[in-house]
This record gives sequence, C-alpha cells and structure tokens, in this order.
Amino acid sequence: MSTPKTPSAEQGSSSNYRRSLGTIALTATGLGSIIGSGWLFGAERAAAIAGPAAILAWVIGAIVALTIALTYSELGSMFPKAGGMVRYGQYSHGSLAGYLAAWANWIAIVSVIPGEATASVQYMSSWDFGWAQGLYDGKELTGSGVACASVLLIFYFFLNWFAITLFAKTNTAITVFKVVVPILTAGALMLAHFDTSNVKDFGGFAPNGWSAVFTAVALSGIVWAFNGFQSPLNMAAEARNPGKSLPKAVISSIVIALIIYLALQVAFLMGVPHGDLSEANGWAGLGFNSPLADLSLAWGLNWLAMLLYADAFISPSGTGMIYAATTSRMIHGVQENGHLPGIFGKVDKKTGVPRPALVLNLVIAFLFLAVFRGWGSLAEIVSIATVISYITGPVAVMSLRRLSPDLKRPVKLRAMPVIAPIAMVFGSLVLYWGRWPLTGKVILIMAVGLPVWAWYELRKPWAELKPHLKAGAWMVAYLLVMAAVSYCGGTEFGGRGFIPQGVDLAVVVVLALAFYYWGVRSSWRNPSLLVAEAEARAAAERDEATDGDDEGREPAEKVGAGA
Repeated sequence: MSTPKTPSAEQGSSSNYRRSLGTIALTATGLGSIIGSGWLFGAERAAAIAGPAAILAWVIGAIVALTIALTYSELGSMFPKAGGMVRYGQYSHGSLAGYLAAWANWIAIVSVIPGEATASVQYMSSWDFGWAQGLYDGKELTGSGVACASVLLIFYFFLNWFAITLFAKTNTAITVFKVVVPILTAGALMLAHFDTSNVKDFGGFAPNGWSAVFTAVALSGIVWAFNGFQSPLNMAAEARNPGKSLPKAVISSIVIALIIYLALQVAFLMGVPHGDLSEANGWAGLGFNSPLADLSLAWGLNWLAMLLYADAFISPSGTGMIYAATTSRMIHGVQENGHLPGIFGKVDKKTGVPRPALVLNLVIAFLFLAVFRGWGSLAEIVSIATVISYITGPVAVMSLRRLSPDLKRPVKLRAMPVIAPIAMVFGSLVLYWGRWPLTGKVILIMAVGLPVWAWYELRKPWAELKPHLKAGAWMVAYLLVMAAVSYCGGTEFGGRGFIPQGVDLAVVVVLALAFYYWGVRSSWRNPSLLVAEAEARAAAERDEATDGDDEGREPAEKVGAGA
C-alpha cells in the first residue's frame, strides 16, 4: 500500500498539471509568499525582542534562508515535481526520514494559511467601529474574529479551486500590489518622522544582548517570512523551464524581500514616537494592534493608514492563496510517497488542480485557527517547524550526489560540499535560538504524525522495513538530541543553564556537523529514488527529443516571433 508508484503511474498523475509558470510567475509566487503578514507585524515583534538590533536579525534570517534555499534549488531542478519539498528526504533516505521531513514541512506551511487570515482580521480590529474592535482582544481573536478569519480561509480555497492559470494571473497582480505598498509605507514613514535618538536611548542598539538578536530570527516572524522561498519549489511541476526558472525565482524573491524588510524595520525603529517608548519602558513594552497603521495615524498619514488597512487583506490573502496552492501540491507529494490514501493524489484533468488535497488542507487550516487564534503564537509554531524541515535539504542534496552522481542536475554549484554543512549548522542554530520549551513542544508535534507513518509502514516485512529505519535513525536522534540541548542550554535561550553561555552555541555547531555527516553516510538507494531516477531519465530523453524537433522548426519559429 505504501510502495511508491511506478514511473508510468506517477507520470500519469503528474501529467494533469499545466506547465504554465515562467520565471516571473514563479518569482511572484516566492515573493508573494515571503511578503505576506510578516511585513505587517514582523518589524514590531523583532524590535520588541532585539530592539534596533532587529536590523541584523533580518540580515541573518536572509542569509540562513538563502544558504538553505541553494541546497533546495539543486534538488528542485533535479526533480521538478509537485510538492517537491516533501519528496527529497524520501528519495535520499527512504520512508522514515522522508516522512518526518514531509510532516514538518507540511505543518509549517499549512499553518501559515490560518496565520494569514488571522493577520488580516487583527489589522481590521483597529478600525474605528465597535464591531471591528470586538474582533481581537489584544491577545487573540474573539469568536467573531475567528468567524471572519474562517470566511477568508474559504476565499483562499475557492481562488485555488478552478485553475492554475487563474492562480498565476491573480497572484502576479496581487504581488505587484504587495511589493509597492510596503515600499511606499517605508518611504512615507521615513519622510514623516526619522528619530535617530530611538536607536541610542532605551538600552542602545542591542538592549537585550546579542542572544535576543538570534531569538528574534527564530521567533519574531523572520523565519516565517523567508520560508516563502520554497513555494516556487513546491510548484515545480507547473514550471515551464524548472532548471533555469527555479533558482532564479528562489534567490530573487529572498533578495528583493530582504531589501523591503530592512526598509520597513528602519522606518519602524525611527518612526515610533519617543514618548510611546518612554511610556512602554523600551521596545519590549510596545503594544500596537496594527503597528504600521498605528504609526501612520500617529504622524497624520491617514491616507497611508487606509491603504494599510486595505493591504492587510490583500497582502496576507495573496500569501494565503499561494500557500493553499502549494500545500495541496505537498499533500499530493506525500500521497505519492505512499503515506496518504490515493484520493489525495488525484489532479483534476480540466483545471490541473489537486482538489481533494485542497479540501484536506482547508479542514486542517480550520483546526489550526481554532487552537491558535493569535498571529504571534502561530508565527512561533510555524518558525520552529520550518527550521526542522530545513535540515533535510543540506543532507539530501549531498546524499544524492553520492548516490546518483550521474543524474542530470540543471543547477549544480561547485561550492555545494561547503554550502550544505553550513546550511545544516545555520538551521540547527536557529532551532536552538527558538528557546525552550517551544523547541520541545514543536519537536513533540513532529512525533504526533508518526502514527500515520506507522499505519502504512509497520505492516511491511521486517527485511523491507529495516533499511528505512536504519537510514532514518539519524533524524530521529537529531530531534531528540536537539531537544535535550535546548533544555540543558543557556538561560538566555530558555534552557536550564547546564551548558555555559557561549559553549552552548559551539555544542550546537559540533552536533549539527556530526548529524550532517551521519545523515549523508546513512542515505541509500531506496525504491523511491530508483523510481525518481527512472522518471528523471525519461524526462531528459523527452526533452532531448523535443529540442531536436524545435531545432528543425527553428527558422519558422523565428519568423513567427519576429512577426
């Protein structure tokens, strides 16, 4: 039941996707995922944790995301398949490691959908109407707020129900608006008020120390924001030229977003009224419901506040729409890995949309909305689950270089043997910076998904199951050891202080490298990899045949293009 599909079967299911997304559309998908609700709240939350040093937190977050994204870009170009992020661990290590990575990745992404809806409603609560102010109580959504957010979830669902071409056109238009408004907001706030004394007073540049900068990377929504780089990879089956467009889309979206987020962070830091900081006793005491809109009103920029209130629907809704699309492709990928019923692998022939997967994700999004009603609580869960999913890429990319050295790699960096272990170290550090007990709670959530894996896998004969368990042992041990280090680590990261400050970071680095090399050495040529290799070779042969046909028609096509 959990045996991977044969090449012909899988090609049949994937062939219903439409390869209609170019570099611009994929970049818009990545940028649209990154610039969602994070820009509406991230600047304030990062400043509350790290003060003005939040600027450095955004840079660190972008470097971490970019390093990890480079590993996934090679994987995505090798296997341009729907829900790519949930497949790579399965290809390199078999069912156990593959399932854990897929589960972490899916949890991180599907919970973003209610998070975006929550952000929109939370901004709406600042409207000057009694009914609107009753949507949010200062900590979480009220019953009426949850109802409004539920309507938005249904809206995201139906935008994805009909066709990928409708998604692409809608998303590109929304992304243009989402990019313009943050840039306009940063510029307008800087022109209205730019008080550099905010950086000097109230504890200086890093009032809570450098450990707070690292914590801000993990918990303030920075990881949440940059995690959007994986959306183009999950849409790889719909890319026209994945080898060229995927890496361009991933890298471009991260760099563009970093510039925008830095501008917004500076605008927020310099734009907060000095008196408000005095009353709040510093950055940590600020309590805006709608941070950027509240600042706009404070400096008489009523037009900007109105624009932000409108964009609080458009920007998160655009991201929610994207994640509704990408998570449905991830569910399709998990099903083809052999860990969900066959219905979730069905793709509608007319629209090219995996509709049963869309329905499943809608149900899960409602569950998350019912449990986590505030943007901040969702951002923390998403961020840590995201980091756990990150560790698969660095290990998988080098594992597959060892296992399948001759497989075609449209994107292949010479520096990958250096980049991959660095990415593993970065991901492990961010996980540690997430602070105990949150790290332990999210690792526990990872264990919640194991019964699904057990249902499909434990019925296999021991001889068939054993290599999957052996190859996945490194990941299970990694999660347990990292939870223990987080518990025993420095008090500045929520631990008990058994490991001295400074030494704790060195311990995390050494452990990350140890598990990286263990993971690479434990990879094996499992059945899923053999199927993927066969598909990749068949696709390469088809491409070569198509290129030959195109060469024969080249003069006519050039004439047509010129006309």
